[in-house]
Amino acid sequence: MRLSIQKIRTITLVLCMSVVSNTAFADRIKDFADIAGQRPNQLVGYGLVVGLDGTGDQTTQTPFTLQSVLQMIGVLGVTLPLTGTQAQLRNTAAVMVTAEFPPLSKPGQQIDVTVSSLGNATSLKGGTLVMTPLKAADGQVYAQAQGNLVIGGARAAAGGAQTSVNHLSAGRIPSGAIIERAVPALLVDEFVQLDLRRADFSLMQRTAEAIGRRFGLGTAIPIDARALNVR
Repeated sequence: MRLSIQKIRTITLVLCMSVVSNTAFADRIKDFADIAGQRPNQLVGYGLVVGLDGTGDQTTQTPFTLQSVLQMIGVLGVTLPLTGTQAQLRNTAAVMVTAEFPPLSKPGQQIDVTVSSLGNATSLKGGTLVMTPLKAADGQVYAQAQGNLVIGGARAAAGGAQTSVNHLSAGRIPSGAIIERAVPALLVDEFVQLDLRRADFSLMQRTAEAIGRRFGLGTAIPIDARALNVR
């Protein structure tokens, strides 16, 4: 069963409440507890970075890069045989794209992504990630990533000497992925479970009592030192 608007409103109020101890120290519940199941999820995808200045993969040594390029342009209507095609695409690099899917995110929201070289590209500086689907552990696509990379490193050469600062084969795209689908919030047995970030019987008891004073006795039922159900 999906969470109703009223239930979401109640849980929001609960998380914003304060729990006051005997020392008059107040903590907001959201500062030490989370909704069970509403945690960040990791996303990952395989893609291509294009537009590099000759610093991309050597496709004779990383044939999967060439294969990926041929498959991508095939989708766009350019047909080349997957076997027997010889090409040096030094402006392209195969990459892994990772992102963290925040809890309670909705379609249309944007999240940052990290892009890391998978082949032997020497630098991703100046590159553009082309549309890359990002999947979660369940194999479903939850976001699409695309955009220009921001690289924090630099490289300089003079007189036969070369120096590098930081890493050039990985970068980020701020707000580089758009969420396509949400993780559904479920309500089991008319309860939402809150989990303390550390087990503490005393804190659990004070939390349940504070919720009970605000919403009525029986609204919060402790399960153990770490979890309680909120009706």
